[in-house]
Amino acid sequence: MNLSTRQMRAFLHVARIGNFTRAAEQAHITQAGLSILVREMEKQLGCRLFDRTTRVVSLTPEGRRLLPVVERLVTDLDDVAAELGAAGEAARRTLRIAATPLVSSHLLPRVFNSFHAAHPQVSLRLFDADLRDVEAMVAAGDADMGLGFFFKAAPGLQRTPVGRFHLMRVAPVDGGNGGNDGDASRATPAFGQAPWSALRGDELIGLPPGNPIQKVIDQHLGAIGLADAQRPAFNFFGTLISMVEAGFGTAVMPTFALAACRRHRVRTDVLTKPKVGLDFYRIAKRGAHETEAMQAFVATLEKALPALSR
Repeated sequence: MNLSTRQMRAFLHVARIGNFTRAAEQAHITQAGLSILVREMEKQLGCRLFDRTTRVVSLTPEGRRLLPVVERLVTDLDDVAAELGAAGEAARRTLRIAATPLVSSHLLPRVFNSFHAAHPQVSLRLFDADLRDVEAMVAAGDADMGLGFFFKAAPGLQRTPVGRFHLMRVAPVDGGNGGNDGDASRATPAFGQAPWSALRGDELIGLPPGNPIQKVIDQHLGAIGLADAQRPAFNFFGTLISMVEAGFGTAVMPTFALAACRRHRVRTDVLTKPKVGLDFYRIAKRGAHETEAMQAFVATLEKALPALSR
């Protein structure tokens, strides 16, 4: 037996109305088509469901027994379909993005603002977390996409480059602010270029040695004789920038931190000879459907990132 929903709906129309012609009109099919569906259903069940006369169509005892079961099945199916449709529509109108703290606080607000202006119907939700938690949220389906410097793809995730940043030197201005009040109006960042060799006279601070970005930085520091696993290390770029401003040393970080640096009295210079680029990625669950909202957000992000790195 392989009853279809079309057969069950045809059965319900006839059972409720008691007339094939009017039931066919309500079902928006021809009377012949409705009769075929009912006959097919009766053939599969091996019994008659209706007694037919020239004036009356009534349920047989078998039809009366079947009626509440079919009503329940069709009602449950309609209810679930409506719930799934509503959930699908809500999902299409909601975009959940996970990103590392500095990306969340200094890059994405401007991107969110541009996207919302063009797509006011889409609700954006932002989760700020460390790199591993960003990957975990995307893998678990708790976020639609993740953003950050992912040097290799985690199992089950697909990564796509959406921008490129370069490594820069972040140095104190006038030897550091000496503990000033941190008023953003007093920030006087400069932006230029400097060779890696210019770091030789600086006291360096950085991220922990195991950080993927710091590993790239250490490779180039090692090339100019500045490899030092014991230098002061801090977990977050925001902390590094504040420590530089306070005069505790000079740091190397990607230019995606420029927006944060401009809130502090620090000098920023892109490092050259060589100029080192780092790809900025979005990650998504492999095989997951990419909605129109996701595509539109990525397009907005790719357009905005170049201006945020200079």
